[in-house]
Amino acid sequence: MNEQTQPATVRVFIALAPPDHAKEELARELRPAYDTHPDMRWNRIEDWHITLAFLGELPAGTVPVLRPPLAGLAAQRPSPRLALRGSGTFDDRVLWSGIEGDLDELHSLAADVRAAVRSCGVTFEDRPLRPHLTLARARRGDRSSAGEIAERFTGFTGGRWPAERLHLVGSNVGRSRGPIHYRDIEAWALGNGDLTGS
Repeated sequence: MNEQTQPATVRVFIALAPPDHAKEELARELRPAYDTHPDMRWNRIEDWHITLAFLGELPAGTVPVLRPPLAGLAAQRPSPRLALRGSGTFDDRVLWSGIEGDLDELHSLAADVRAAVRSCGVTFEDRPLRPHLTLARARRGDRSSAGEIAERFTGFTGGRWPAERLHLVGSNVGRSRGPIHYRDIEAWALGNGDLTGS
């Protein structure tokens, strides 16, 4: 019974991802928290991302329509230079790391990504952009662990890096009871424009 059927829908978002060295830098800082808070539902390091537009559940046939405009947009945009900085929580349960750097360019890129998606006839909830990496979620009923960890990492500042690719990502949310996993549907190199002009 190894038949693989294509799902009728796919949960999709568009994102940037830190390079491996930046993720490892933060992971080293977080390592003690992995041991002291094993009950947190930690996201896999390879799944860390900065969401630019969350599209939600889309018909699988819609996804190919997004590829050409996103590829064209990526080719025209410079790579924003970003860094991971600090930590905090959403609703006392979701632990995140903040983003600093070329935030004006990041917001502009997100606005253009959302406009490109809308031009394809795709509707989605236009949530305000709050640049961050989601690191973990506390289990229901535990409203202290995420805050305790966030307090320990408020002073963290990682090195700067260029965001090199625009990622169209699918997730398995709602398809299984296991942890959330993400997979690149496609990714495009951002153009080589230089934000500093040097």
